Amino acid sequence: MKIKTFEEYQIAYKQSVDDPEGFWAEVAQQFQWRTPWKKVLSWDFNEANVKWFEGGVMNITENALDRHLADKGDQPAIIWEPNDPEDKSVSLTYRVLFDQVCRFANVLKKHGVKKGDRVCIYLPMVPELTVAVLACARIGAIHSVVFGGFSAKSIADRINDAACTMVITSDGAFRGNKVIPMKATVDEALVQCDSVKNVIVMTRTRTPVSMLKGRDLWWEEEVKLVDSVCAAEPMDAEDMLFILYTSGSTGKPKGVVHTCGGYMVYATYTFANVFQYEPGEVHFCTADIGWITGHSYIVYGPLCYGATSLVFEGVPTYPDASRFWKIIEKHKVNILYTAPTAIRSLMSSGLDYVNGHDFSSLTKLGSVGEPINEEAWHWYKTNIGGDHCPLVDTWWQTETGGIMISPLAGITPEKPTFATLPLPGVQPVLVDENGLKIEGNGVSGNLCIKFPWPGIVRTTYGDHERAKQTYFSTYKGMYFTGDGCLRDEDGYYRITGRVDDVLNVSGHRIGTAEVENAINMHLGVVESAVVGYPHDIKGQGIYAYVISDKEIDDAEMFRKDIGATVSRIIGPIAKPDKVQFVTGLPKTRSGKIMRRILRKISEGDVSNLGDTSTLLDPTVVEEIKKGAL
Repeated sequence: MKIKTFEEYQIAYKQSVDDPEGFWAEVAQQFQWRTPWKKVLSWDFNEANVKWFEGGVMNITENALDRHLADKGDQPAIIWEPNDPEDKSVSLTYRVLFDQVCRFANVLKKHGVKKGDRVCIYLPMVPELTVAVLACARIGAIHSVVFGGFSAKSIADRINDAACTMVITSDGAFRGNKVIPMKATVDEALVQCDSVKNVIVMTRTRTPVSMLKGRDLWWEEEVKLVDSVCAAEPMDAEDMLFILYTSGSTGKPKGVVHTCGGYMVYATYTFANVFQYEPGEVHFCTADIGWITGHSYIVYGPLCYGATSLVFEGVPTYPDASRFWKIIEKHKVNILYTAPTAIRSLMSSGLDYVNGHDFSSLTKLGSVGEPINEEAWHWYKTNIGGDHCPLVDTWWQTETGGIMISPLAGITPEKPTFATLPLPGVQPVLVDENGLKIEGNGVSGNLCIKFPWPGIVRTTYGDHERAKQTYFSTYKGMYFTGDGCLRDEDGYYRITGRVDDVLNVSGHRIGTAEVENAINMHLGVVESAVVGYPHDIKGQGIYAYVISDKEIDDAEMFRKDIGATVSRIIGPIAKPDKVQFVTGLPKTRSGKIMRRILRKISEGDVSNLGDTSTLLDPTVVEEIKKGAL
């Protein structure tokens, strides 16, 4: 399964394009199947229909747990690092995790949950979250994990869309120095939900909660009433494994559906190859399991490959900005996979928090969630990786199930800010606005994928037409990623931002990520966000929101300096027309900047900014509105 050299990558890639079915059948044979598949692949992008390994019968938990018991039963599967560094970390071996998953699966069955039922999971980053996810998969129930920071309305929308019959939650959650109510939020959500029969509540913070007779149950009591023998439900490769909601730019959230067989094969294959995982290594992905990164690279990918996965409950800046570095030292972490947002935040805290920590265990670094700017790339590579750890800048989406374009650690020659080359099985194409293919290198366009891969989204739950319209209708016969992309002279790919975040300035296409990268390289800039606004002469002007690391004495001079930096790095055409200094940016709890809000402010349209309640700090929006230029 694992590629060892760049030449092997090239051979594998060629085979995956020349004979995709043969290639993926060979990879899939390395998993446990109860019944072999009848057909490797059938697909029709025009109808948004893709099926992999049809007729194959398996259960993903047998691949994530059972098959490791003989040789890895006593190896840690999950290491849990709690929010408070004074609290004891917990290590669950494969055998212990297996026992807990089977036991909790029996709790679900006892309360009537069966194959095909939807279960909403709203938990903090505790070991029970992994247990709950795998217990659902064990019995063929479809899990819908909702990030622990979402509001009652967001939870209700997701429960109602999927008609969930059960919710699994906790009394509360610890996040930094805050205690966040979880059960109370679920209670508020359930006022609007008729489908939920039971709520299972795990104790975490000892926050007082209301428990309704006949509906609410304590996790700790329920697991004592069942045994730990639970045969895995036979699942067809194309049976649903999970729904994961992703915010749409308009309307209600989209329930992205992934199925059992293809997702298992793709998440595991990409984990093994991108991170070049070696037996016994500790893999620390800092994401939340409420997002796809956590599903694929904390739970399913690592466990199906027999790895040790570190789960962190807290935040990178609590009790201070050295928390990540202390965790690496304490658990002798080998692989660190985190987001540019986190890296930039830790950069701005200064090297005092980094210096003096032992990073000698680190062998690989990864970046995920957005294009990483050059300054952050170098800072991460030098200060954390000691200039000897490969850094994989991974591009993928909730809808792709796993990493699509990325270096393979230590194998693909790196280039800062470039996701580099597609993984085997991924066939990217760049197209222009009319859907015409842009050939050759040194070009940019809209990024599409012309052939299916096993982890591709199958549908949007309950609304297949929406999947068809969103992903397969913009360019006929292709999956449209929604991202703009540059392919350089070496054939390396660099994501330039969402297509709606690509500006057309005087006929020149400029990616917002590209401009942000340049601004962020200027001394004294912590972070920036760039949007377009109507410009009388250029069509679109460039509006930059900039966070500085100190109080600004001469704002006008600082604006000119930023303009000079951008002109030097990209060219005068990319120089921002307006630069507004702000103390924060409107971000979702996953760290994504809500450019929709910034665009409206830049256009002077502040009457309807949409729902800002899901932002990490909604007060930032008011401050930005007041200071708008």
